[in-house]
Amino acid sequence: MKHLSLFLAFFIIISCNKKQQNKDDTVNFITDAPLEAQKKEPAKPEETEIWKPKPLIVNPYKKNGVPSDAIILFDGQNFDAWISSKDSTEVKWILNTDGSMTVKDKTGDIQTKKNFGSIQLHIEWKSSKENTATGQNRSNSGLFLQNRYEVQVLDNNANDTYVNGQVGSVYKQSIPLVNASVATGEWNSYDIIYHSPIFDKSGIKTQSATITVLHNGVLIQDHFEIKGTTEYIGFPKNESHGDAPLKLQDHYDNSRVSYRNIWLREL
Repeated sequence: MKHLSLFLAFFIIISCNKKQQNKDDTVNFITDAPLEAQKKEPAKPEETEIWKPKPLIVNPYKKNGVPSDAIILFDGQNFDAWISSKDSTEVKWILNTDGSMTVKDKTGDIQTKKNFGSIQLHIEWKSSKENTATGQNRSNSGLFLQNRYEVQVLDNNANDTYVNGQVGSVYKQSIPLVNASVATGEWNSYDIIYHSPIFDKSGIKTQSATITVLHNGVLIQDHFEIKGTTEYIGFPKNESHGDAPLKLQDHYDNSRVSYRNIWLREL
């Protein structure tokens, strides 16, 4: 009798676990309805209609083409959203009368005061006609996502360099699909969709960051999985981190790169 009772208890536990597992397995992530209820082909249109939650309404052109839910990081008025990366003091770059800013050589990188994770980013930049250096020294700057992952800014018009370090590359990791640069001295744009990496509680990376980049409206990085930090020398590093600033680089070579119209939407 004792053995029978133990057997029955064991059977009930297994059955309950199996039922719970089956219940969990029958969730449909499109309709949130059990799959059992969907085996019969819907006979009415409303059976496949979803009414909530309703997407937020965003005005895509609220001000100068900037979406209404965007955070404006630079509109040419001031450096209020930025600080020096070196010592957190005021930005020493040049604020131009045309609504742009230009890297001031040897003053250091600048970064946002606020930290960000996954974002949609718009940024415009132009190289300098006066900079006639070659290779990596011609109008070199860079955009660092979460202060770690660089999208290269460089003038590659009739100026060769290593292709995983040319304009539009994820530096030392991903060669751009094409070079979509405009003429030297004209304004380029980057539109970026970036999803930050995920780390578990022990600090191990469980999901890589991904990035999609449009250069002047042309796809140049297609959902690339970032391997880790974009190192000048050595392999990518993957130390755990959270939200972090957006950084713009002073390459210390009199690059004279200019930026304008920087905004982002948090994802």
